[in-house]
Amino acid sequence: MTKGCLYRIARQAAFTQLYSLPILLKSAFFVGALLFTPLAVTGDISGFWKHVKAPVWIDIQLEEGSGTVVRNDKFPDRVGRTILKDLQADTSKQDEWHSLIYVEKLGDYKDVEIALPEANQMLFKGRIGFISRTVEWVRVDGIPAH
Repeated sequence: MTKGCLYRIARQAAFTQLYSLPILLKSAFFVGALLFTPLAVTGDISGFWKHVKAPVWIDIQLEEGSGTVVRNDKFPDRVGRTILKDLQADTSKQDEWHSLIYVEKLGDYKDVEIALPEANQMLFKGRIGFISRTVEWVRVDGIPAH
């Protein structure tokens, strides 16, 4: 090999090292963004929610996997009841969860699908046999005073 050839190889190696670091950083950023985007985009159902038609408020604690009745003007004895348990995100769908919901008329917990079509709107969809029911909730900042 000639001296000029070795010089060109050394220069090419230095050039590659100099410009591969930014490319590597961009690639790492891109891969990180792809991995963490679903977590950042998925809605959060934690917080206070009010039933659209009834004077009922619940507090959902996603970390604990539960939801509790915090106010019920029509049936005050239900305050403190765990209405949702085993709450888990649906890994196959964005902004959807599965849980068990307490059904008062049956006195038992039944499967429910929870969807967040909008940031401040939550839908519970439960099925018992051929009967299906959807209940709408809206996000509130807190529980109003009586």
